[in-house]
Parts: sequence; C-alpha cells; structure tokens
Amino acid sequence: MVAAAARRYAANVDANQTEIVEALRQAGATVQHLHAVGGGVPDILVGYNGENWLLEIKNPKAKGRLNDRQVEWFENWNGHACVVRSVEEALSEIMATDAK
Repeated sequence: MVAAAARRYAANVDANQTEIVEALRQAGATVQHLHAVGGGVPDILVGYNGENWLLEIKNPKAKGRLNDRQVEWFENWNGHACVVRSVEEALSEIMATDAK
C-alpha cells in the first residue's frame, strides 16, 4: 500500500516541482505540498513575507495545461493562485510583495 501511494505521488508531481520548491525555500519561503489533495487544488501552498500563494506547477517541456478540474477550481477561487512553469516565474510571484 505504501508503494502504491508513492507511485501516485510521483505520477502527480511535475518534473520541475522539486527544483521550484527548493528555490522557493532558499529564498526564505515555506512550502506545503498539496498535489495529493485533488479536486483541481494547486500543487503547493507558499508562504513568504506574510503572504500566501497557491501555485500550480506545470512542466514547460511537456506543455502542461490545466485539466478540467483545475480550470473549474481557478475559476471559482477568490484568492491568489497562479500557474508557474519555472523557478523564475515562481520567485517573481512571491517577490512581488517585496515591492509593496
């Protein structure tokens, strides 16, 4: 049963997620993985500089697109959530609060 859960985890994580999470943490952010929640919920919750972001990570090499559940979730969410495809995009999202 543990092996099956590990396979599901691996199947639901884009190849660039580890790199993005590492960069966010090195920048001083906290990161909570949410990809196993399902229902279109974004992959990670990021806390930085007193703010929270929900980031859906897509692999640019695979041209990842939002699935129907994700589209519906984004359409109905009233908070800050976005799609990122690179370390630079993820850091840009959270660093925007430094300019405030």
